[in-house]
Amino acid sequence: MRTSAFAAVAILATSALAGCGADAAGGDGDTGGAADAKVAFLMPDLASTRYEQQDKPLFEAKMKELCPGCSVIYQNADSDAAKQQQQASSALAQGVKAIVIDPVDSTAAATIVRDAQSQGVPIIAYDRPIPATPADYYISFDNEKIGSMIGQSLVDHLKAEKAEGGILQVNGSPTDAAAGLIKQGIHSAVDDSGFKLLAEYDTPDWSPEKAQTWVSGQITQFGDDIVGVVAANDGTASGTIAAFKAAGKDVPPVTGNDAEIAAAQRIIKGDQYNTISKPIKIVAEAAAEVAYQFMQGEKPEGKDTLYDTPSELFVPTVVTKENIKEVLFDSGIMTAGEVCTGDYAEGCAELGIQ
Repeated sequence: MRTSAFAAVAILATSALAGCGADAAGGDGDTGGAADAKVAFLMPDLASTRYEQQDKPLFEAKMKELCPGCSVIYQNADSDAAKQQQQASSALAQGVKAIVIDPVDSTAAATIVRDAQSQGVPIIAYDRPIPATPADYYISFDNEKIGSMIGQSLVDHLKAEKAEGGILQVNGSPTDAAAGLIKQGIHSAVDDSGFKLLAEYDTPDWSPEKAQTWVSGQITQFGDDIVGVVAANDGTASGTIAAFKAAGKDVPPVTGNDAEIAAAQRIIKGDQYNTISKPIKIVAEAAAEVAYQFMQGEKPEGKDTLYDTPSELFVPTVVTKENIKEVLFDSGIMTAGEVCTGDYAEGCAELGIQ
């Protein structure tokens, strides 16, 4: 059934998008096909600012470059798996030729994969995998590598500082398979580090507020025995840091992931130890390219395989105060104008960021 479905969508997508190449090449276009070709871009939550600020505009811009007549149906599920199911069903009803989805719930998203594939519509899993039912493609940074990198960076720093005590581990959402991979990576770095893992927590919906509440309880229990915290992303890092400040405690080294602007500011100020730079432009544009290939009836081959899904996994970079200028600013990922405001101006000047 799946093979025949792909054959059908290949014929339809090829004919529907025939005018798209002509538009891009400067031809007279095809108002009946190219203008109506649609792709859905379904993101999971608003807790991480990256989806609205980076993923969406970057994906849309690349799609416009590839196919000026194509249109993007963008939806954000705001951490509601049922809502994301409805958004996917709506996209299918609108005749999309491909769906790019960052699932709220990696298990529940299997239903979306089956529904789409039954209609001959390919699914590209984005950032977070869908283990139960293989998507047609998976694009992400290597999440297990992210976990091991932030964890090892923290461990190395604590050893260099000759710290004595234990570590807290603030994981991501228990319904997110990518969070599970990050968690595995963190354990690979922390478990045999010589630092005791005092406690760990799977943060529902990656919520900074829930991370803060949990960490507050651990501060009450362990106090000054906490010498570091491995937080799985910048949102949970912000909640962790807020908990220590609210308790009137010095903030120990705290990790992060996503290189959000607020995280860059915290690193410059000294509140957060590290983050992960995984330029969203790389994955957003790669997703657009793969989606466009599927829309043309092609079946791109992955460079890797994860959960029986053809995949492309990019390698990220750990960012600390020592290399933040080079990685985030000299590269053009961020500008001093958007980061070095108010209280952060002095720290930027000290690091030569201008």
